[in-house]
Amino acid sequence: MARDYYEILGVARDADDATLKSAFRKKAMEHHPDRNQGDDQAEARFKEVNEAYSILSDANKRAAYDRFGHAGVNGQGGGFGGQGGFGGQGFGNVEDIFSEMFGDIFGGGGGGRRSGPQRGPDVRYDYEITLEQAYKGADVELNIPTTLTCEVCKGSGAKAGTKPATCHTCGGAGRVRTSNGFFAVERTCPTCNGQGQVIKEPCTNCHGHGQVRANRKLNVRIPAGVDDGARIRLSGEGQAGANGGPRGDLYIFLSVAEHEIFERDGADLHCQIPVPMPTAVLGGEVEVPCLMGGEGCDGTCKLEVAIPEGAQTGHKVKIKGKGMPVLNSKQRGDLLVELFVETPKHLSARQKELMKEFAEIAEAQSYAQSQGFMHKAKRFWDDITGTA
Repeated sequence: MARDYYEILGVARDADDATLKSAFRKKAMEHHPDRNQGDDQAEARFKEVNEAYSILSDANKRAAYDRFGHAGVNGQGGGFGGQGGFGGQGFGNVEDIFSEMFGDIFGGGGGGRRSGPQRGPDVRYDYEITLEQAYKGADVELNIPTTLTCEVCKGSGAKAGTKPATCHTCGGAGRVRTSNGFFAVERTCPTCNGQGQVIKEPCTNCHGHGQVRANRKLNVRIPAGVDDGARIRLSGEGQAGANGGPRGDLYIFLSVAEHEIFERDGADLHCQIPVPMPTAVLGGEVEVPCLMGGEGCDGTCKLEVAIPEGAQTGHKVKIKGKGMPVLNSKQRGDLLVELFVETPKHLSARQKELMKEFAEIAEAQSYAQSQGFMHKAKRFWDDITGTA
């Protein structure tokens, strides 16, 4: 007795087309004879799966099957020589799925003859720029390793005065078909590798490849504001295409080198500058470097930053609009200057004397942070010793 088609595919009777297709793919892969070498029943199960899907994937046949069972579709899907077979009507959907699953193994896999023009591969090129270049933008000359169409044979790969010949194995189709039991198998032609042509006398310059390796010099504009990982696409600047096909694209991936003064955070720039202790105590001004091209730099690349009286290490001064430009925008980030109060070293005897004199007359409120810490420490000690 013939098995129920829904049971064969393992789906419910109300399964939609997508569910049917997914179930068929899974079962066909599971029972394919090539995956079950030595299993005499694999071919029968594989045929059974194909028969079930060829009926259920056709709306009219499925309706007849749902109403009358196997009697309603008798002869329409019962074998690969009948109406539902490989050569019959209504099997197109199954063959399409074979193409998706097995590629070159089954006929109709989308291979076809490949002797026509083919687009060249894309090329990736990594390039490191300085922070100054990222800030201002730059015009750079790059030496890109790539492939070029051979000028001697014009890309044909054949020696001058000759031309490629039609492949005798596939007759120029690029594919060969053989019978393998109950279905036909189509593969890429092993003689011409799918090109449909063979070169009997290869070009001496490119050795039959139709292309030669070379370096190309390209002038590239780096836009202002680019960051690590930015990508520049140059259409048609990749590798040469085969058989006169168009070139691929060139993708330049940028990285920004570390800077000895600035650290970048998006569009903001950070830098740490030392401040002499007297300036931090009394207040004043210090010079801060900035990147060329910022407003107010007037060509000196220095900015005057006001230091407040009593400035502490870690205090930050924000300078609006002196950071990095935002890519493809008129906006700019900020420059954040972190102060580092520098304690003087190698004092003379007179300087040490003055420091001692200052220490003797300094009042407690002059050291607010120290006083605050000592109060916290005293509470901590009192809690431990129980003397609170």
